[in-house]
Amino acid sequence: MFKNLKYTSSDIQKDLVRACAIETIGAITKDIEGTFFFLLVDRSCDSSTKEKMAVVLRYVNKERKVIKRFLGVQHVSSTTSSLLEETIERLFASTNLSMSKLREQGYDGASNMKGEQNGLKANILNKYPQAFYVHCFAHQLQLALVAVAKGIEGVAIFFNNASILVNIIGSSCKRRDAFREKQLEQIKKALDIGDLETGRGLNQEISLMHPCDTRWNSHYGIIVSIIVMFEAVVVVLEWIKDDTNQDNFGEVSKLFHDIQTFDFVFHLFFMRFILEITNELSQTLQKKDQDIVNAMALVEVCKQRLQSLRDDDFGDLLDDVQKFCQEHDIVVPNMEDLRFVPGKSRRKALRLINFHYYHMDLYFQVLDTQLKELNDSFNEVNTELLLCMACLSPVNNFAYFDKAKSVRLAQLYSQDFDCMDLMNLPIQLDNYIHDMKMHSEFSSLR
Repeated sequence: MFKNLKYTSSDIQKDLVRACAIETIGAITKDIEGTFFFLLVDRSCDSSTKEKMAVVLRYVNKERKVIKRFLGVQHVSSTTSSLLEETIERLFASTNLSMSKLREQGYDGASNMKGEQNGLKANILNKYPQAFYVHCFAHQLQLALVAVAKGIEGVAIFFNNASILVNIIGSSCKRRDAFREKQLEQIKKALDIGDLETGRGLNQEISLMHPCDTRWNSHYGIIVSIIVMFEAVVVVLEWIKDDTNQDNFGEVSKLFHDIQTFDFVFHLFFMRFILEITNELSQTLQKKDQDIVNAMALVEVCKQRLQSLRDDDFGDLLDDVQKFCQEHDIVVPNMEDLRFVPGKSRRKALRLINFHYYHMDLYFQVLDTQLKELNDSFNEVNTELLLCMACLSPVNNFAYFDKAKSVRLAQLYSQDFDCMDLMNLPIQLDNYIHDMKMHSEFSSLR
């Protein structure tokens, strides 16, 4: 009898999946048991192009371990903030989870999610004021860099050309081998004339790795590689262009011409400056064991460096670009000559001198956009909240402990600390830190 039970019916399989989901969610809610939690939400389309919303909870369990649990996927007919909020509350009601225990929210950078007036973040904050919104800082930096690349035409064209360049040279073993040979010839030539030093670990082979769009600062590596190996890149592109058997002659010819222009070199060095400044911050924000105080300090350093770059360094950038162009026989335009900037029609095309275009319309515009995005992403509320939390870290014998910031953290969660609690807290914190530092077992905590 039981040999015929195959459980292949779609209805039976859905019932089994539903039963497993109910048991799993029950185990998660039992593990939480009334503790505070962090809500993570993201949306996506499935293979049938239906909108789905994934819900994840993060909390500290009874063993004091940070746990992240996938709660489920909910179908949504649209992605308006009000509908997303209703779907979340309906899901919580079905799992016996209380929204009053929600203490933080984490979503992507879309306007319907993080909007200050009508976003999902704002809607939940209006009902639950302690549910602060904290966006992944590494993702915020990513979005800030992408905003520049996607929002400014010249920068978008530059990164597109850089990506095509990597694809063309790396599309076959034959081309990669030719590139290595030219690179080796370039290194030997530089060694012969004394432009390079010899030694262990020096003059290693550099490859043109494809940048990762989900880690925008990975473009920094490709930009540096193009600058260092520019001569080899040009030679290999010319060899590919002259190959009668290749089938993308038009694309290669255009790229061969484009990378040997002042415009390309200007963007190359300009983007290197920006990504060089943000690279250390990007690496720090991606660390699993993140030093929040150091990360916040790097955010401010990054903003100040970009502001300094905007105010003082255009002349140095222009000198570097012109020097590079002269070394590689690239025509340098006269900065006082007129440049036609295309408009909606040729009649409406703007007539600007080259200096004005590169300085005002490109240099200032990119840096102003970058600074605005960084200031919007790393705002004062998020920064204060995280710096206050960091003061509770036991690292280096509680080196970051700060009583005033701990009190401020309690004030931010006013529903969890009444007036009497706030009055007693300073004395309790003095006793706490004195007690902790008396015990040697806490001195080596990580």
